Amino acid sequence: MLQREVDDYISQFEVGYFKPMTLVVRLAEELGELAREVNHSYGEKPKKATEPDGDIALELGDLLFVLICLANSLGIDLTEAHDAVIEKFQTRDRDRFTRKQSLQSENN
Repeated sequence: MLQREVDDYISQFEVGYFKPMTLVVRLAEELGELAREVNHSYGEKPKKATEPDGDIALELGDLLFVLICLANSLGIDLTEAHDAVIEKFQTRDRDRFTRKQSLQSENN
């Protein structure tokens, strides 16, 4: 659904998707903007009085948009990628962390 929405939006422009390298650089840029907002809200670096208020949710949205653009440009289905990663974590890391007590009894 999200990938289709982004594709519908990008498809209306002649330029289409940027090249993968450009999108990776944009991901890094957006991640930096998110890091700045998290640092201002939860870190040791207070915001300068001259800096505008940011929005962590909006920065996450920007990051997600560019990530979807990258996946779409490469023909990657993010639902399939997500499912594969969840399967990997559920098998590889099954016993890596101590489970909450209520979940231990369900899994045994």
